[in-house]
Amino acid sequence: MSLQDEIDKTRQEIRTDGYSMSIGEWISLYENSEIDIHPDFQRFFRWSNHQKSTFIESILLGIPIPPIFVSQRDDGVWDVVDGGQRLSTIYEFVGILKKDESEKDESENNTQPVALQKTTYLASLEGKKWDDPNDRDNSFTQTQRLLIKRSKIAVNIVEKESDEMIKYELFQRLNTGGSVATPQEMRNCILLMLNKDLYQLMRSLADYESFKKCTALSDKLYEEQYDMELVLRFILLFDKDDISVKKLGGDVHVFLTETMRKVASNKELDYHHIETAFKTTFDLLDKTIGEDSFKKYKSEEDRFLGGFLLSAYEVVALGIGYNYKHLPQTNLISDKIKGIWSHPTYQARSGGGWNAARRLPYLIPLGREVFSP
Repeated sequence: MSLQDEIDKTRQEIRTDGYSMSIGEWISLYENSEIDIHPDFQRFFRWSNHQKSTFIESILLGIPIPPIFVSQRDDGVWDVVDGGQRLSTIYEFVGILKKDESEKDESENNTQPVALQKTTYLASLEGKKWDDPNDRDNSFTQTQRLLIKRSKIAVNIVEKESDEMIKYELFQRLNTGGSVATPQEMRNCILLMLNKDLYQLMRSLADYESFKKCTALSDKLYEEQYDMELVLRFILLFDKDDISVKKLGGDVHVFLTETMRKVASNKELDYHHIETAFKTTFDLLDKTIGEDSFKKYKSEEDRFLGGFLLSAYEVVALGIGYNYKHLPQTNLISDKIKGIWSHPTYQARSGGGWNAARRLPYLIPLGREVFSP
């Protein structure tokens, strides 16, 4: 197939539409449950109160707002693909933003009025609210509220006839380098759109006490969702066939994202197999070696030092996970882990200059061999 044929074919698979809408219309869509801004996503975004205030300032001053990208579902409801933070800021300020779905009561709104901060061009925004009956002096006037409600934000619609993966691809491209702080936070958002059950399984495994004890991550790594990345690495790699392991290469972050999308679309995914392998692995490690599971072992001092090492995780966690149904005796596990640090393959492939793509084809088989029964 020629380049032009590929262009023509793919363009036919993407059906779009677009026009401008007033903020009043965006508000009406939300109040009538005709748009889904994915409240689960908000935990991955980092807009400060100052950023929210600056956004409201931009609307008041008539500064053009980037378009909102949505995907039309079969029931006609719009899924927000890009622009959820912009819309949620408006809905929060107006006082109609619904609580996170995890709070279970979607009928109850955030009733505490939001007060803005001083901005670059509008210092008098300090303390201003949308419409607080208990604080009229610091509330917007009717004129100011109408100014916002009549302001326009364009919408670009990916119509339901488009290829079903287009909206996830669009989300990834539009948000890369934007408000989502880390690649894993991006993957979390995509996974929530693709397969919420798999996301919830990953979240429960990341919160599993044995896993948390054995990885002993810093607060910063938790904030960056690195625990979720480690769970994803386990799910995607622990039982991957040997031929595919040997072919691993390239950008590991791209591999994680693309493979996650494929796994999330698998209707026959064995959740029980994944959960059992994961919990068996970390229960065993917690019982035998605990927080030293992925630290560097110094044989001359017979102790573990330092913090979490990904290369150790790739050997130990993935090796035990692969063999979880037929593991060596528990009392041998500690010695096997200590022995990894003097193994020629680990010493040769885990040092400086070996990125994950170059390590994995060697370290994953090593772990499977070390923990074989």
